Amino acid sequence: MPNQEFLRLEEKIRDNLADINHKISCAVKVSGRSADEISILAISKRQPVEVIGAAYHCGLRAFGESYVQEALEKMRYFCDFAGMRWEMVGHVQSRKAHQVAENFHVLHSLDSLKLANLLSQFRPKSMAPLEAFLQVNIGDESSKTGFAAKDETDWRNLIVVVKQVLQLKGLNLVGLMAMPPLFADPQDSRPYFVKLRQLKDYLNNQVNKAALTQLSAGTSADFQIAIEEGATVIRIGERLLGPRKLTE
Repeated sequence: MPNQEFLRLEEKIRDNLADINHKISCAVKVSGRSADEISILAISKRQPVEVIGAAYHCGLRAFGESYVQEALEKMRYFCDFAGMRWEMVGHVQSRKAHQVAENFHVLHSLDSLKLANLLSQFRPKSMAPLEAFLQVNIGDESSKTGFAAKDETDWRNLIVVVKQVLQLKGLNLVGLMAMPPLFADPQDSRPYFVKLRQLKDYLNNQVNKAALTQLSAGTSADFQIAIEEGATVIRIGERLLGPRKLTE
């Protein structure tokens, strides 16, 4: 039977989830969408297994990790938990590509063709292709990775990228991911989310076989704005799971 500390943790996460779902409902009303179109990715990096277990009991199934070794330890711990999906949101080094390809369900941070080829090569044929989001740097920030997406030239270059990724049997390209600059006012993020949606539409129009239906965008600070502008996956960390308890 769960102890009192676990039950308190579960109650807090359940309250946080209810608040987030309420805000999702408000955001989809603004954009004329359905809440069923929105998926919550619980960013569980640097969170202990007790927190993830409580989140699972609250109905959450998709968990986002940034560090491969940490994620693999959690996967082993939760190996008997049905329906858990592990999604990589951090930058993937080439030497870690085989571990990501063999263990994760989704990659949100596909940021180079070299990585795409490695992931496809290492994806076991017994598994479904790895779902992948192209990470695009829509804010043109030097501190962030991702394919350049600043201007028309960058957008044309992305046509070639998408065509090449679509040829890889080990990957299933489902959409785009972006992290706009962080602003004190979430409204300032709106133009970046608009640009991301427009880029998705552009690539779908330019590449016949592209079926980019997903946008991984929006975090604790700005997910409502992201949803209003087309996000389908929102990445929520401490606002959902509470303060991280593990240090770097």
